[in-house]
Amino acid sequence: MDNFSFGLMLMVIGMVTVFAILLIIINLSKLLIKLVNKVAPEEEVVHKFVDNNAKGIDALTEEIIRAAVVQVTGGKGHVASVERL
Repeated sequence: MDNFSFGLMLMVIGMVTVFAILLIIINLSKLLIKLVNKVAPEEEVVHKFVDNNAKGIDALTEEIIRAAVVQVTGGKGHVASVERL
């Protein structure tokens, strides 16, 4: 039984060590993410709008398309240009 208890003890020590190292890595990763977000915030994208009236698209149709894209993408998508095919 001496070898069995020694093996069990080594297994428990190894599992606790791995668990502790994983917790340290997770917490350091979270800290790094917060630090990077403070130091280098995400850039705002400036959208360039094109005059679509010259392409045969009326203003109402263009606004409907823009509203549909915003609704479908949850406000993350923007229309850069609309042209008739």
